[in-house]
Amino acid sequence: MAMDALGGLRADLVDAASAYRPLPGLAPDSPALRFLPKRIRPHAGLLPHAVVGFLALVTFLFGFDRINAIDARFGLTVLVYCVVPTAAVLLTLVRPALAFWVSLVSTPFVAYLGGYDGWPWAPNSFAAHLFVLVIVAMRTRPRTAGWMWLLTAGYAGFTAFFLGMGRYTFNGAEMLFSSALLLLAVAIFQIRRQARQEVTAQQTVTAVERSKRTLLEERTTIARELHDVVAHHMSVVAIQAEAAPYRVENPPPELEQAFRTIRENAVAALTELRRILGVVRAEDYEAPDAPQPTLADLDGLVANVREAGLDVALTVTGAVRELPQGVELSAYRIVQEALSNVLRHAPGAGAKVELGYVLGGLGLRIVNGPARGLVKPSPGAGHGITGMRERVTMLGGEMTAEPAEDGGYEVTVFIPVQREEAAQ
Repeated sequence: MAMDALGGLRADLVDAASAYRPLPGLAPDSPALRFLPKRIRPHAGLLPHAVVGFLALVTFLFGFDRINAIDARFGLTVLVYCVVPTAAVLLTLVRPALAFWVSLVSTPFVAYLGGYDGWPWAPNSFAAHLFVLVIVAMRTRPRTAGWMWLLTAGYAGFTAFFLGMGRYTFNGAEMLFSSALLLLAVAIFQIRRQARQEVTAQQTVTAVERSKRTLLEERTTIARELHDVVAHHMSVVAIQAEAAPYRVENPPPELEQAFRTIRENAVAALTELRRILGVVRAEDYEAPDAPQPTLADLDGLVANVREAGLDVALTVTGAVRELPQGVELSAYRIVQEALSNVLRHAPGAGAKVELGYVLGGLGLRIVNGPARGLVKPSPGAGHGITGMRERVTMLGGEMTAEPAEDGGYEVTVFIPVQREEAAQ
């Protein structure tokens, strides 16, 4: 334990003494600049440097006042007495660990030159050492603050017992008490800031992981649904290819071979599809008994939502026609999720569903007003929007989801459909 402790001391204050660590500026969005007007925040990045410069000026004025009090003439003595503590404060801008050693080692010499007004710290070195301890503690980890206080306490004890405590006014107790309070406050602030940063980082990672998990779950759901749709069509192709030769009297061998090949390829594709996409099914997943919903089932969906208390209107424009089953299924799920979001996040609001059959595809618009009534909206993580975007992206469409001008929400989707696909 002793070796580990000495190793920590060496790493924090000995090896780091030669490290060049310039004090960074503040970002315009830093919490420390919240008290400043927004127009000057981009220019206040050097505020920490200005604070250190002000503390250095205070240190210099303490020393200069003491020199005037003892009527000392300007010379090397005055230069060392005033400049060395001031330089120790300024040194924290670039080499914080070295600044601590300069402040501690220069303390007896500065006190001697100041005429023993206080021992072992002269007034200016007393202030300088407190400033250095606080600045270095804020720029390093909490453990360093403990090492600095222990070294300061050791120096104060050494001077108290071996360097004439009885003849001079001893101010080591004041230094230890003041520095302990300041360093404790800084350490608590550092620990809280570090904990806040760790929590923020963990929350960010959790949010990213949750978003990825939601995306994977939605893709799994889409893959399951598409598996059912495609498997149904492939089964129909295989059955029709097998039955087709029996519908023709005396079919030629070439036709029988062609239908046989179609059936074999359909069965092989169906087997491969089940083998590959079957891995996305959970162990407890059961295929739905009813067929997958289509746009023809929107009336039933709207009726169910109305029974749940949502005032919703359905409008269909354009020439209604049959679209590919994957398109109709995805469009139905998008409308279903959007109306579910209205029920959760805007209770009491009305909603409108507009379905437009256009020449190049299918358009959807689901819009709702602001929440009304006494029921509070349920919090959400945006998973429904993520699922809708995933479906639209899969079909090569476009989607926008944004707040409306009246305080509600609007979801607009366009899914392209080729004429050949629509005809099928």
